[in-house]
Amino acid sequence: MEFWLDLNEEQRELRDWVHGFAESVIRPAAPEWDEREETPWPILQEAAKIGLYGFEFLANTWSDTSGLSLPIVNEELFWGDGGIGMAISGTSLAVASIYGSGTPEQMVEWIPQCFGDPADPKVGAFCSTEPEAGSDVASMRTRAVYHEATDEWVLSGQKAYATNGGIANIHVVTASVDPSLGSRGQAAFVVPPGTAGLAATRKLKKLGLRASHTADVFLDDVRLPGSCLLGGKEALDKRLARAREGHRRSGQAAMRTFELSRPAVGAQALGIARAAYEYALEYAKNRVQFGRPIVENQAVAFALADMRMEIDAARLLVWRAAWMGRNDKPFTAGEGSMSKLKAGEVAVAVTEKAVQILGGAGYLREHPVERMFRDAKIYTIFEGTSEIQRLVIARAVSGVQIR
Repeated sequence: MEFWLDLNEEQRELRDWVHGFAESVIRPAAPEWDEREETPWPILQEAAKIGLYGFEFLANTWSDTSGLSLPIVNEELFWGDGGIGMAISGTSLAVASIYGSGTPEQMVEWIPQCFGDPADPKVGAFCSTEPEAGSDVASMRTRAVYHEATDEWVLSGQKAYATNGGIANIHVVTASVDPSLGSRGQAAFVVPPGTAGLAATRKLKKLGLRASHTADVFLDDVRLPGSCLLGGKEALDKRLARAREGHRRSGQAAMRTFELSRPAVGAQALGIARAAYEYALEYAKNRVQFGRPIVENQAVAFALADMRMEIDAARLLVWRAAWMGRNDKPFTAGEGSMSKLKAGEVAVAVTEKAVQILGGAGYLREHPVERMFRDAKIYTIFEGTSEIQRLVIARAVSGVQIR
């Protein structure tokens, strides 16, 4: 599949359709759900009813061989609002894990259950980060022990900052099967609805993305049938045997999920950045100081020029990485990490400049740039901090195991 910057008609129609939903449904509701700090179930249901939230929509989006449909959708959703956008898209991380590690039978069984149906929408949760193992995934303490007599796995441990943790219909949990192998001894498991032993804290209060549910998840002797191990026991045994013999693998369960999702996460940051830029541009055109619109002042105009340039540059990196990932092109220079790193840092810088351009007004909740500024910050932290992304890139380009 060749790489083109010009969207085809189907992609343009998809972009305009999602943009229309973001403009007419998400934006008007954004301040309320940010203030309430609750999952916007009515908006999730509305998205499901029109076909914007569900397994079929995600499958159709993924079927685009250019890889661009998913970042296009994410950018428009998060242009509407970061918190509501994450409430809608947060399930995709669990889906990415099932898709990346599961068998075809597991995909058919579990992915639809992540979404529910339009009459009763559900969400999924991917649980990887731990209090002592955030960026250092190899230090994961959650354990999975296999009981051959009953063909059961028993999971025990704690997960931190899980999007949709506790309220999800399907939880995907990463755990260590053989701690001596570090990250190579880990696997991913599906925890079905109603499984005993899984509990979560109340919704964590956050700086931004407040409409998206985040909680810590506790696993107290969670018993799972063997069929809940993503990829199956035979594949896991072979992989562990190769690791014990000293063979290196290309990654592990959590990292495969992040690799699949990094360009899409970068697109989310882009949406927030673009929304802040557009609002600041319109404000600068209409705000009069010293007898003229402030956009006529070089300092403001140059800031807006930089904002637009950085957004466009980040989008090019996101689209390139999305195309490469969809077409199985290896990230030999950490291109996936580049896209997320650049987009996240652009989102923080652009939203901060938007607040500055509005001056005192930008600090008030009356204007959305205040909320956008709060929402943007997480993109230099979650799914790999900016420092970790730089580490990935540096290792890729140098061939040296930098620490």
